[in-house]
Amino acid sequence: MRTFLRILSAETLKMSRSGIWLIILASPILSLLIGALVSVPAGADPWPIMVGSMVMLHGMLFLPIMAGLFAAFVCRYEHTGGGWKQLLVLPVTRTGVYLAKFAVVAGMLALSQLFFLLALIGAAKYHGFPGAMPWDMFLKSILGGWIACLPLVALQLGASLNWSSFAAPLSLNVSLTIPNMLIVNSATYGPFYPWAQPVLAMMPGGEANYGAFNLPYQSLLITVLGSFLLFFLAGLTYFRRKEI
Repeated sequence: MRTFLRILSAETLKMSRSGIWLIILASPILSLLIGALVSVPAGADPWPIMVGSMVMLHGMLFLPIMAGLFAAFVCRYEHTGGGWKQLLVLPVTRTGVYLAKFAVVAGMLALSQLFFLLALIGAAKYHGFPGAMPWDMFLKSILGGWIACLPLVALQLGASLNWSSFAAPLSLNVSLTIPNMLIVNSATYGPFYPWAQPVLAMMPGGEANYGAFNLPYQSLLITVLGSFLLFFLAGLTYFRRKEI
């Protein structure tokens, strides 16, 4: 446990010295602008409309892209100058290294979700909607989006461990994120497409009633957890057996 914490501390330190942390703020700031500009029809419930409008950009594009970007970046140092050999000759286990890198990426996404929650609160304060804030809706969206990103983190981390190129896994991730705009409208493919699951998990119930948005929340979580276990175990097994 102590060794793992040292690895985790080292990985966090490497990421903190880069400017990539600033990317975490980009999506919440843009989402806040969208939330401030959203128009609510007279007599409609403002909360799901505001949350749904902000989630579309954040959950559909930014979260999947950030999952791939952070996963590629956390492996960047080891892919240059024989970094993997220098790391693995230390008294560390490959499992510990994999778990630490996964935890750092998941932690950065959790931080992005926290800032997105602040953006939700800021947009709500700006509009001054009547009644209490629907904290259950907010927290379900934030937590659901983060959990739905975990399969992507595992998948992208496995790709980044395999490819020494920083651009290759990132380009693949972006190219597979863009089709979200079409795939989420499909009740057949949307629920099983990893890059679409964050926006599906974050969308408040009743805001969209077409395509994959009709999928019950419990069914989505089962799909997310199943794909997470598959990608996580596959990536860990590959890394443990990979020749460096």
